[in-house]
Amino acid sequence: MRPRLVLLLVALAVVLAGLGARALLPSVLGGPAGDALYATLVVVLVALVRPTTPVWLAATVGFGLCVLVELFQLTGVPATLAAHWPPVRLALGTTFAATDLLRYAVGALVGGLACAPVTARARRTAPGSARRPGRAALPTPRG
Repeated sequence: MRPRLVLLLVALAVVLAGLGARALLPSVLGGPAGDALYATLVVVLVALVRPTTPVWLAATVGFGLCVLVELFQLTGVPATLAAHWPPVRLALGTTFAATDLLRYAVGALVGGLACAPVTARARRTAPGSARRPGRAALPTPRG
């Protein structure tokens, strides 16, 4: 199966899990789970854009984007936007909470772990890689 299709399916599963956690779990559990899964989704989306991205880089970029979104909440803009169109709350949140940063770190780690097998395979099979399935490795010159 193609890496982008696998990552798209992973992203869909993460979205469903995050929405389910928020809807079905008590808020004391659903909120933190939703926050962590938000970061997991961002990492998966980073990998989806470029499946050959090393997993540590996808996780770092994903976490960084989550931190930026959390800091953006300090401006009040996301809360204003969410007041006009409630779905914005799912993407940008409304209120800064420092504890969310720890949840994002956990979620980014989970996202990295979820993406690792897919991105590793994508790097191995990328055009121009030395080892692609069904092909022998190129001989190395000895000198």
